Amino acid sequence: MTQAQLAQGRDPLLAVRDVSVVFGGIVALNGVSFDMKQGQILGLIGPNGAGKTTLFNCLSRLYQPSKGDILMEGVSILSRPPHRIAEIGIGRTFQNVALFPNLSVIDNVRVGTHSRTNSDIVSDSLKLGWVRRGEAALNEKVHDILGYLDLRDVAHTIVAGLPFGTQKRVELARALAADPKILLLDEPAGGLNHEEVYVLGDLIRRIRDDRGMTVLLVEHHMGLVMSIADHVVALNFGKKLAEGTPSQVQSDPDVIKAYLGSKDQ
Repeated sequence: MTQAQLAQGRDPLLAVRDVSVVFGGIVALNGVSFDMKQGQILGLIGPNGAGKTTLFNCLSRLYQPSKGDILMEGVSILSRPPHRIAEIGIGRTFQNVALFPNLSVIDNVRVGTHSRTNSDIVSDSLKLGWVRRGEAALNEKVHDILGYLDLRDVAHTIVAGLPFGTQKRVELARALAADPKILLLDEPAGGLNHEEVYVLGDLIRRIRDDRGMTVLLVEHHMGLVMSIADHVVALNFGKKLAEGTPSQVQSDPDVIKAYLGSKDQ
């Protein structure tokens, strides 16, 4: 039985409830609601300006909704500051790679483990036994992730000198290092060629299956979304336009009109 099938019937891992965001007089999101089941890959699609990134930024707590709520395992996340969102199991990548360009690959990935450490400055300075054991465990995890994403050969390379596609894998590795329950992927196919997009789709499925993660994917590349998503939510002008399986959303007249226009326009 697949992860998607196991997810059916469970309470939602993430629930977006009537979320609206208003910037001045601009309505960026207008009453958007949907659920994510554990183990799903959910694709969030829509034309430019549909509100996808705004919703993503609400989920990672960069934006505060003007109305509505976002629940993680039944508990609102809206009181949490952005720097504490990883603690509850939400990790993300960015549309524009947000790495530390002058650090090595391995040091960038180590940054992702920060939310999973519980040492303090005194314990660190004294190199207490439990601190050393914790560091060893984290280093083992980092090396495991580097191997999983085929990054060991560049582990000690400065990130700024790497190809863009490799930098995207480094950012994904950093997100995985925080052991997220939900992985938010913001335009991961951007800037990749056809072959790289195919490899990416296979990798996202493997991450879900191997590591038991739930994935929320914002992506313009419809071929990628429709080939790997279990469920798709389409937005347009800040509102939910359609929701369902990839085939249901692809054939929805409102979605077709939003992407292709209509003859009477």
